[in-house]
Amino acid sequence: MSALLAELEQQARNLTPDERARLVEMLLESLEDTSLSEVEREWRREIENRVAAYDRGEVQTYAAEDVFAEAQRLAK
Repeated sequence: MSALLAELEQQARNLTPDERARLVEMLLESLEDTSLSEVEREWRREIENRVAAYDRGEVQTYAAEDVFAEAQRLAK
């Protein structure tokens, strides 16, 4: 490990948990073609599309009790 990397690691350990989380986000964004904020926007758009499809009655829904019962049946 380079001296610079060791120094950065030590400084990062002195940050608050929130600051370290933000640093991780920034570092990951620097490695990716798509920024995290863009990914978050796409997820938000997907959620909005799914909710709208549900509101229009375009998706099949199942009662939670039925889903859990089927999961238990399959687990046996």
